Amino acid sequence: MSTAIEKGPFRYDIVGSFLRTPEIKEARQAFEAGTLDKAGLRKVENEEIAKLVDKELAVGLKAVTDGEYRRSFWHLDFLENLKGITHVKADAWSVKFKSHQPKAVTIEITDTIDFEDHPFVEDFKEFNAIVNNRAVAKMTIPSPSMLHLICCVRNEHFTLPACYNSEDEIFEDIAKAYKKALHAFYDAGCRYLQLDDTSWGEFCDAEKRKAYAARGIDVDKVGQKYVEVINKVLEDKPADLTVTMHICRGNFRSTWFSSGGYDAIAPILFAHCKVDGFFLEYDSDRAGGFTPLRHIKDQKVVLGLVTSKFADLEKEEDIIERINEATLYVPKEQLCISPQCGFASTEEGNAITDEDQWKKLSLLKSIAEKVW
Repeated sequence: MSTAIEKGPFRYDIVGSFLRTPEIKEARQAFEAGTLDKAGLRKVENEEIAKLVDKELAVGLKAVTDGEYRRSFWHLDFLENLKGITHVKADAWSVKFKSHQPKAVTIEITDTIDFEDHPFVEDFKEFNAIVNNRAVAKMTIPSPSMLHLICCVRNEHFTLPACYNSEDEIFEDIAKAYKKALHAFYDAGCRYLQLDDTSWGEFCDAEKRKAYAARGIDVDKVGQKYVEVINKVLEDKPADLTVTMHICRGNFRSTWFSSGGYDAIAPILFAHCKVDGFFLEYDSDRAGGFTPLRHIKDQKVVLGLVTSKFADLEKEEDIIERINEATLYVPKEQLCISPQCGFASTEEGNAITDEDQWKKLSLLKSIAEKVW
């Protein structure tokens, strides 16, 4: 067995985001202040993305991302550009992190949900041109579950928009919109698409499950609906397109908002969701053990054993031991490794340095070459 795999997930892979460079931060601030126009911002973004791709290739990655350099958030920038979705200010963030709190903004469903003329498609085309076939250009977007979770589940005051008669109609339109998105990215040249999803991290958390139950929400039924929607999106997925799901328990300024193993969600998600692979947070005790992996079918499992939250470098022997432990539940040929999340799920980034993130990726490469 070798580290060579023809399509993602790869033996050592990445979730998506990287720390924003000083040039990106300065350009975005200038744009917000009105001293840099949109074309000027775009120029800086493309220059910095090109530098990032070169670094990703230098560290040996087979799949590269644009670092989410054009985004403020890993999810809201995409969701608010769907038809029928409106960006709104909020009194507080929709979930409470353990220390730092993100900017208080959210989204609402204000009209019929659809996917048309989405700016992320052009973003991907420009990114793909920068990669220029030197690696697989990986696109990351929030899962369809996140749209429903934020607007209809976390929102304690949710009421049906006037354009909908039932939540089932909302689910139908989310599935249709995401199916359009999948094919739009494919037509733009994407062959590796990742759905980022923190809903399952919440549904792993006993306290959050209890709080939702007190509001009359059965998260298992919601989870079943989420799997149903994702499978509808994937119904006519092109054979040469890889679609994965990344799950974590929150990642903002090196903190989190959920805890709990995958036991509660595994029979629903792992056993039934037809993605090609799962990127799973496994860098701390908060993620529990590997036993729930027994529900995995033929999907690849990317073990997020190296943390993106803190600079301390893991020991190779410890990671290898954990990979071997995971093989009790999933064959080694179905396993890969990655950081547990991105390095900057929001533009603020985690409390690490640029050098730290590249050391983490070098470590993953070294481990993968020893294990496979």
